[in-house]
Amino acid sequence: MVGFKATDVPPTATVKFLGAGTAACIADLITFPLDTAKVRLQIQGEKQGPVRAAASAQYRGVLGTILTMVRTEGPCSLYNGLVAGLQRQMSFASVRIGLYDSVKQFYTKGSEHAGIGSRLLAGSTTGALAVAVAQPTDVVKVRFQAQARAGGGRRYQSTVDAYKTIAREEGFRGLWKGTSPNVARNAIVNCAELVTYDLIKDALLKANLMTGSCPPFSVWVPGTW
Repeated sequence: MVGFKATDVPPTATVKFLGAGTAACIADLITFPLDTAKVRLQIQGEKQGPVRAAASAQYRGVLGTILTMVRTEGPCSLYNGLVAGLQRQMSFASVRIGLYDSVKQFYTKGSEHAGIGSRLLAGSTTGALAVAVAQPTDVVKVRFQAQARAGGGRRYQSTVDAYKTIAREEGFRGLWKGTSPNVARNAIVNCAELVTYDLIKDALLKANLMTGSCPPFSVWVPGTW
């Protein structure tokens, strides 16, 4: 573009959208075993009484859960639901993070000076919208993570089968179970994360502690902020 150096051209909305989703997928690949362990610990003892559940707990602690799953179900069990997890990140993070700047500009009608109200509104909008789009992938991911391989009797044989089974047995709305609390949670989380980042970045720029203008989660080029 005329008047801009290569490093000065701001990334397009498409680049932000795809960049946020890709980065989230990479993070998910690394941390997925921890997420699976979290789900197993959360659902442990669900069908038992509190006394019996405490006495017969199969998983104890994060490391203990991971080691138990590897020993009884094999290492691949730590990545149960990975396909749905990557689908979730590509749709969820792309909207939640990648569209934040665009939505903020929409609320401020293109003004470069966004107030905290516009930022909060943009954060809650993209957070809620991301859940509305990605909730089916989240449901399938958690169902897979909760499904133990040991002893057979697996309900879902593949990601596509999980979508079909849930829709057939629980209705199409079954894929959106838990949407309301998830929307509320992620609207708040998105406001806390992105708006805080936005405000701190502006404060640092005004104090001349860094140079350049770097929109939230835009493409970073060595030699620039």
